[in-house]
This record gives sequence, structure tokens and C-alpha cells, in this order.
Amino acid sequence: MIHPKTTRWLALLCLLCLPNSWALAPEAIQGQTLEEMIEALQSRHYEGKAYDDALSAAHLDAYIDALDPQKMFFTREDVEGFQTWRTQLDDLGREGDLAPAFSIFERYQQNLTTRLGSVVENLPDMVAAFDYTLVEYLPLNGDDVAWAGNTAELDDRWRKRIKNQALSLKLAEKPADEIAPTLVRRYKNQLNRLDQYNERDVFAIYANALAELYDPHTAYFSPRRAENFDINMSLSFDGIGAVLQVDDEYTKVVRLVPAGPADKQGELKPSDLIIGVGQGDEGPIEDVIGWRLDEVVDLIRGPRETTVRLEVIPDKGKTDQRHVVAIERNKVKLEEQAAQSELLEIEDVDGELRKIGIIEIPAFYIDFAALRRGEEDYKSTTRDVRKLIEGLQAEGAEGLVIDLRNNGGGSLQEANDLTGLFIEYGPTVQIRSAERRVWRDGKRRRSAYYEGPVAVLINRLSASASEIFAGAIQDYGRGIVLGDRSFGKGTVQTLLGMPEGQLKVTESKFYRISGDSTQHRGVVPDIDFPSLFDAGEIGESALDNALDWDQISPVRHREYGMFSSLLPTLEQRHRNRAQSDPDFVYLTDQVAMAAETQGLKALPLNEVERVALRDSQENRALAIENKRREALGMDTLESLRDEDEMVSLDESDEEGMEPTELSNAQDGELPVAETEEAVDEDPDVLLLEAGRILADALALGGRAASPTVTAQR
Repeated sequence: MIHPKTTRWLALLCLLCLPNSWALAPEAIQGQTLEEMIEALQSRHYEGKAYDDALSAAHLDAYIDALDPQKMFFTREDVEGFQTWRTQLDDLGREGDLAPAFSIFERYQQNLTTRLGSVVENLPDMVAAFDYTLVEYLPLNGDDVAWAGNTAELDDRWRKRIKNQALSLKLAEKPADEIAPTLVRRYKNQLNRLDQYNERDVFAIYANALAELYDPHTAYFSPRRAENFDINMSLSFDGIGAVLQVDDEYTKVVRLVPAGPADKQGELKPSDLIIGVGQGDEGPIEDVIGWRLDEVVDLIRGPRETTVRLEVIPDKGKTDQRHVVAIERNKVKLEEQAAQSELLEIEDVDGELRKIGIIEIPAFYIDFAALRRGEEDYKSTTRDVRKLIEGLQAEGAEGLVIDLRNNGGGSLQEANDLTGLFIEYGPTVQIRSAERRVWRDGKRRRSAYYEGPVAVLINRLSASASEIFAGAIQDYGRGIVLGDRSFGKGTVQTLLGMPEGQLKVTESKFYRISGDSTQHRGVVPDIDFPSLFDAGEIGESALDNALDWDQISPVRHREYGMFSSLLPTLEQRHRNRAQSDPDFVYLTDQVAMAAETQGLKALPLNEVERVALRDSQENRALAIENKRREALGMDTLESLRDEDEMVSLDESDEEGMEPTELSNAQDGELPVAETEEAVDEDPDVLLLEAGRILADALALGGRAASPTVTAQR
């Protein structure tokens, strides 16, 4: 799946480059598309922003950045030459004139061909001459460097880039005689793919540089991108269930589709960077650094029940910490995204066992096709959750934790209907259009509802419909919201047909009944949990040109006051537990370590310093793991690889190995007792803590108070 932001990213390092006699030129239909697109952006977008001289200047900057985000191809002289169009793109665009887009692109393709051709020719000699004892650094972010003043300065940037790639391969134990050929193949592949691009691709980059100035969810879809979008929405393709975008020269994992193959496999994480793709269990891994996004997606897709192997790194600051994730391709099935429940027995603050029901909701789904056919037993989030609540109550559940972590949203209708299971009646969401008309939706008739205490668990990947539900529960005082600040996507998009392709434009904005927008800020939990997600990389606030948070008038609504008086006590008890719980301390330490890595601005190109950086990161991770193991009474590890080498007793039995044989196992295999210990699944510490907080609330008398009516912020 392709993230909406990524259309800027059809280019980067691998765009069409033909001899000047074959220079690309726009077609008439693309000029017509630009005219209609500008009209639609100005009249239909929520902000109603005019495409004027100021936006023309921003459009020029965005287009140049889309072509060369790391400032590796254009020089300062090139960029200064483009300024002649700085305040003209708006006027020319209304006339369907694409001359600036194709003229700038022509310079880009000339520079690209010259540069990559030189790299391929000279790379073996460059690698042979690298001195890894020099103290020098490679900046990780193109925003931190200026345009090169001349070709010599640009040459030095390329030298450092290639030196970094060679050093990374060297530290990954690539044989010395294979490093240069590997890099030569990488750049030859980019040159060989250049002739795949046409006028549509150039137009798509230019159009999206403008569209995303309005907000990150407004985007132009070329005919091919529109086809991919339709495939993604129908979930009719076989893949791994991951949303991807381009981040400089890497393919970045934005999020995983709940219950998809990658999500169930468990090793691929949001923010991971895919640097290689291999087919089957043993096929060679193809280097995909610098590839077009759609090419990487095509490589990852494949026949159902076949394996694709992804070589990934955690982020750009950990280029030497690569590993391979094997995922079996399959469809994302609606029934696998269905809500699920379990019952936990948790000790409260007084030592009494409390039965806490857990309901995990991966997405807000509804089978519209079955509903239209008139089927009585069609699947929907609300219908499924109602049955789960009844089942949990029959088992004696005293309270519910609604787990919305990683839930990227879905049906607005289901978010409203689900909220109706927990309130007697009332509004749940406000939607304001570009014309500033406000429409409200919610539960319009009084009916029975679940009256017990509720906790809602969210994280940075809880978005859209998840935020509407969590915000409504919080505003009504029906439950306590726990976890990390949510994603912050509080906008609604619609698809408009264009003469060529489609325009996805943001037309409306969500607001809570308190009047607060869910946009940008997201839902702020009542009690914070530590998060491994970097807010600077994931979430609406991390996206360029995200719409601001704001407020409108609140709606009169009932206040149930379920936890208001208990919240300070619950939070203090949580803090006390977090300081002594080994798993919670482990998570907090991991967050601190991740923050340190995220602060890395440049990579050392000195081998000793680079090894020290890698070792310090690995030693810190090992120390954190052993700190947890000691607290739990487990054996410590000498290396993190020791944990990977532990084998499952069940797996050994399947291979015909008797349990007694394990006591004499060789080659790093462990005795029975240690093997059983090693394969225990890590506890879901955040879910357990949510249950403990709810158990404490029950012990402290958390019950629904007499409802009041409020319209106050």
C-alpha cells in the first residue's frame, strides 16, 4: 500500500533522462488537468487558500525539493536560475502552461545522467582509495545543508555518500572485493530504469508539489497511482499489508495494516527503512535504495502464500544494523480484522482479583456489500463488539479495556455507533465543511448501553475514527483514555475526477463535542504511557503543511463523571508501579535510547568512530535487556544474538528431538528449562497496566456518577 504523501516521491534518484533531442514535453491533457486542479484546490479545499504569488514561490521550492531532497544534483547556480519563475507558476498554471516544470526537470535529468554515469565509471577507484581513518561526517538530513556552490563541492558530497555506503557494507561483513561491484550495480540499476518515465510522471511530481502545500492528505493521482489507490482500498491484492512512502533514497514503512501478513509476522515496524527485497526463502536480495516507490511495491507484491524477504534498517542513523524479515504474502481478510476479546484476572490495589474484559479493535469496519444485500448477519465493528461485551459480562467482567492501538480508522458510521454502546444518547462528532457549515452525528435515541467502567488504550498510530471514539469517551466522562497521544488526523478527503488522473482533496474537518479538533494535536490521554514511536517521524504533526488544531463551539452533552475524582490517585498509583515494574522500566529505557538515536544528525565516516557508535548502541540495548532479565530472575545474555539463537522446545519436538536430548545440545542450543524460559512471549506491558488502572478504579469506587449536562470546554 502507498501512503498519500508519497506522490512527491515518484522521482528522487531515478527519473527519466533521455538525450536532449528526445526531451520530454507536456501533453495538452496535462495542461488541462493543471487548470482544473488549481480551480478545485481553491474552491473545494477546506482552507480555501488562493494560488497566488506567495504560494507560487512555495510551489517552486517544493518542486525543486521533490526532485533533489538531499541536494545532490542541483548546484546553487542551478537553483538561482530557476528563480525567474518564482512568482509566475500561479499565472502560468491557470493557463495550463507547464514550461517551468519541464524546463527544471530537463536540467535535473541532465545533471542526473552526468552524475550517475560518472559514479558508475569511477566508483571502483573511489572505493579503493577510501581512507577510513579520516575524521569526517555525512549529514543525515538534506535540510541541514545548503546548495553546493560549485561542482567540486558537489563531488565531495558524493564522495562522502559513497564512502558511507561502502563503510556500511564493510561493517556488515560484505567481502572487500564485493563492495564496489555491489554499489556499481546499485547505480547502474538506477541508470537502467531511467527510461521508464514519461510526461505523466513529471507532471505528477509537479502537481503534487502544489497539492501538498494545501495539506499532506491532498494529492494528485496519476492514472497508474489512481489504479493502485483503488486496489489498496479494495484490499484485493496479495502483499504484506504495509503502508509505504519514500524517505529520501529509502522506502519507509509508515504503518502496518491490522491483521495483515506483516502485522501478524511481527518483525517489521513502522519507521523501518527497506533497503533490499528478496523473493522466496533463498532468492538473492535486490538492493532497492534509490528506487521508485511503485517499483519497490511491485517487487514486494506477489502470488499468495509465497515468501518475500525484506532487508531493513531501523532508521537512517542505524545504517549498519540491518536484518532480514521474511513475510508470507496473503490477503488482508475482513474477518481477521474483526474485534476480539479476552478476559484477564488482575490484582487491584487491595490485592483483590478483578475480572477485566479486553476488546481489541484493529479497524472500524463494516461489510457494506452484505448490508446492501440485506443480509441480517453482516459484519460490523459495533455488532461484533456488542456480542463481545455480552460474552464478557456473562463471564463476570467488571470493566472493559478497549484497545485501539495501531487502529488507523475506517468507517465514521461505526465510530459513532460504537460510541453509542457506551452512552445513553447524544452527539459524538462534529464535521465542519469548507463553507464552515457544521454537521453533527451521534446516537439520536435513548437506549440501553454498557454502564460499567471503561478504559480506552491508544497510541501514536490510533487515527481518524479511533480518535473520534476515544475523544467522545473522554468528553462524556465515560472512561479513561490511556497511552500515547494519537495520530492527529482530523480531516476528511474526497476524490475528484480530473481530465487525467484524480485529485484527492481535503474538504472537511472533524471536531469533538467539546469543540476541540482532533486534527494535528490528536487525543491527549488522561494518563501517558511511554511510546517507542518518534512523534517527529510519525503522526500528523510530523507531516509537512498539516492543518492546524483549532476549536469550534461545543455541543451540550451529558457528563458521566466516571473517573474525574479518581484520576489523580489512579495516575499516582500508576507512576509508583511503573518505577518498579521490570517490563515497564524496560520500555521506558528503550524510549530513552531511541530518543538518543533520533538526535543523531550526522554519521561518522571514520571506521573506529563508526564501530564505536554501533557498539555503543548495541551495548546500550544489551544492558537494557539484561536489566529487565535480572529483575525478573532470568539469566543474562552476553550478546543480543544469544536471544535469537534460543530454540523452542516445541520446534525441537516437531523435528523429532527428544526433550532429554536438549540437555546435551550443541552449537548454542540451550537446556530445557532455559529454552522454556526463552520462548515465553514478552508480556503486553501496556495492556496489563491499562487493566491494572481499571482494576484500581474499581477498588476505589469507580462507578458512573449522576449524569450532568455541560457545554463547557
